[in-house]
Formats: sequence, C-alpha cells, structure tokens
Amino acid sequence: MKLLQSISGHHKSVSRAIGRRFFAASTEQYAKRNYANNASEYNTVVSSLTSQRKHFLLRDVYDDLVLDGVQPTRDLFHSLIIGTMKGSRLQDAIFFRDEMKATGLLPDVFLYNFLISTCGKCKNSDQAVRIFEEMKKYEVKPNGQTYVGLLNAFAAAGQLDRVYAIVRDMTAAGAGLNKFCYAGLIIAHMNKLPVADDTASKIIEFVERSKGWSSVETSSDNAENVMMGISEEELYNLPTAEYIHRRGGFLMRQLTVYHVAFHACAELRNVEAMETLLEMLKKDEKTPDVFILIQMMRCYLLSGDIDRGQKIFEDYMNSGKPPMIELYVTLVEGAMIGYTPRGMQLAQDTLVNMNSRNFFLSPKLGNDLLLIAAGEKTGGYTTANYIWDLMQARKINVSLPAVEAYYYGLKEREIPEDDPRLLVVSRTYDNFRIRPGGGGGGGGGGGPGRIVAEDAKDGDVKDPSNTT
Repeated sequence: MKLLQSISGHHKSVSRAIGRRFFAASTEQYAKRNYANNASEYNTVVSSLTSQRKHFLLRDVYDDLVLDGVQPTRDLFHSLIIGTMKGSRLQDAIFFRDEMKATGLLPDVFLYNFLISTCGKCKNSDQAVRIFEEMKKYEVKPNGQTYVGLLNAFAAAGQLDRVYAIVRDMTAAGAGLNKFCYAGLIIAHMNKLPVADDTASKIIEFVERSKGWSSVETSSDNAENVMMGISEEELYNLPTAEYIHRRGGFLMRQLTVYHVAFHACAELRNVEAMETLLEMLKKDEKTPDVFILIQMMRCYLLSGDIDRGQKIFEDYMNSGKPPMIELYVTLVEGAMIGYTPRGMQLAQDTLVNMNSRNFFLSPKLGNDLLLIAAGEKTGGYTTANYIWDLMQARKINVSLPAVEAYYYGLKEREIPEDDPRLLVVSRTYDNFRIRPGGGGGGGGGGGPGRIVAEDAKDGDVKDPSNTT
C-alpha cells in the first residue's frame, strides 16, 4: 500500500512538472534551464533561493528534481521545509512533508517543530494541532521547543484558552516557563479580539513574572536549529525575529519579554502602558536598545504624538551612536499617518536626510513607503514623488500595488498627459496589466518589523522640491 502511495505521489509531481515545462529541447538547452544535477546541488539551490527570499520557487525546484529522477534526501527535505517556513508558505510545507513521507522518510522532531512554526506564521492553529497529533501517531517525542512553538502558534491566532492549556500542561509536567512562553502569553493577549480592558495590565504582569523564568529544558535540543541558522525568535515568530543577527546594540537578547511587551503596547497604541514598561526597565537598570526605541516611537506616532516620536529619533541621532535606517523609516511611516501637511513635510525631510547619509531604499522598503505615500489625497504629492525618484535612481522594481496606487494618485491631480513622470508611471503600470503575474520588490507586512536596509555606493536623487 505504501509503495502504491509512493508511486502515486511522485506520479502527480512528475505530471505537474511535465505539464508546465513542455520539454522539447536539446541536452545542452536542457542543462541551461535545469536547476541542478544531484541532491547535493539541489540542496545548495534551495538554500540560495531561501536566502534570496524566493520561496515561491521551491515547488518548481522540487518538480525539476523529480523530473530528473534525483532521489531527495532528508537534508534536502529539511531545507525545503525551512524555506517554506521562512516564506510563510504553509501549503507548500505540508506538500513537502507528504512527499517526504511518501519516500519512506519519517519527519523528526525538528522538522515537526518547523511545521508548527509555519502554522504559527500563517495563524493556522488547527493545522498546528493536527501536526502535533501526527507526532503522537508516529511516536515522535516532542521536546520543549515543540510545546513553546505550539503555544506561540495559538498566541498568534489570539486563542487564549489554548495558550493557557499548554501552560497548564507544562507546569503540571514540572517544566518552568521560559521567556518565550511569557512572550507568547503577551502576544496572545495582544491578538485576542475584542481587546480586553485588562490587556495592558496583563502585559505588565507577564513582564514582571518573567524575571524569574527558568529554562524549559537543559538539553541541546536547539543544536539542529543552530546548524540550520534558525534562532528561537524566528522559530516562535517573535517580532524581533528578523533583527536577531543585527549588531551595534540593535537588539539585546536578554530583553526578549520587554521587546514583545513594548511591541504590543505600540500595536495597541497604549502610551500609558508603554511608559510604565519604560519605568520598569529603568528600575531593572537596563537601557532601551534600538528595537525598544523603535517601538516607543511607533507608540507615540500611532497615537498622533509626532513631537515625542520625533524627539526619540533626534535624541538617538545626537547621542553619537551608529545611525540605523529603521529609525528613519519608523519616523517616515509614523509622520505620514493622517497625511497632515506637517507630517508629510517631516516624512520628506527625513527621507532627504536619510538619503544624504547614504542610507538607500531596498525593494521592500521602497514599495512599502511608496504605497503609503501614494494614499495622500491633498497636498503637492512631493513625498510620493520623491520616493518614486529614489526607487528609479536605484533601479528598484516597483510592485503592482505600489505603482497602481501611485498611478491613480497622479491621475487625480492636474498633470498634463504628456508629463514625463506620468508617462513613465503609466507605462510601468500598463506593463503589469498586459503580462501575467506581478513585479518584484515586495510590499506587505506591518510596522517596523517589515523594514530592511541596503547599503549603497551610488544613486544621488534630486531635491524633492523640484519634482512634479
């Protein structure tokens, strides 16, 4: 029966691959379009695509492998599922798990942990439960990270009852709660809808209680994660995940619970709770790192207090510490809230200052900012124009949502039909409409967690006051 299932599973993969590729090429031509020739090379390709955030190509790589008759290895399946986890592609992750089982390879605890993490990223806690039940079925023993991952998957969906059930099971088993458990409790309360009146007090309570946290387990269960370059912050989908390897005082890992708490206060726009946390941090004789400063800025800016948000930015820039592009971007995004004349001018001035100090837009950052700026209904539209110019100077691909919003924003203004800027934007937008699929660059995400930076060596941009 297993043999028939295995043959059936691979037949579907081969059929899909053949149906899409239509090979009628010479050996030389085929080699040029082929991803790799053996399992080791395919593993390298998968790792490369994952590092480039081209997670959508992983299924195509696997189809190519099946078509070539290459036998996938356990390491290759691990790389594929890690790639889908990083790309939040749950359907692909489940597909690769099924393919792995069809080849006779049983997923281990680490791979199941990656699958549960992917469920958390996609806020699909029901699938996380099914994966956990599958572990029991195959007698794969969960480790501490499995339970914490499950807790955080429930937290991402705001399912407090399930989160507390995990906590009860852990404490009943004699396991102490670690800082990632307390982080999950905070996230669960933040994500619960409707937001309860005691949410802020619960956040502060968990921060206080976390100061005596103990390790869930003392074994080296995370050795596999370290080898794969995956931090626990990424495994549990914490807001600090993409910053964990930043240097220059950006992130102090011992402040994990504070990081999540400050982020929650910003998301909830609760200035009072945020300032209480700041006092607690000072009593602990700790100094806010850059991530916490960003959350403080966001909290003020999201609450409409531009002055105090800007003051945090200026105090840091005047401190002599290394400038961070995330601080610039947080101020720009926050200043554009409500599209007030003062806020839009501050956003533009901050972008000019950022550019003059050789901080340049990445594709994701540029598209995110352009999409926000394009929402301005009144005013001179100079901020959106300037961001467009920055992206053009760097030859950054514009995403469909960003160029569409910018195009219609220009069309709403009294601009001649033969205006050079409008012609370029119109041509770019038309190119999207006449070809299948979207462009590069990316948008999406929310808050400063979606900010990425690129150092650059060239690309001067004209003053925004001279833009149309």
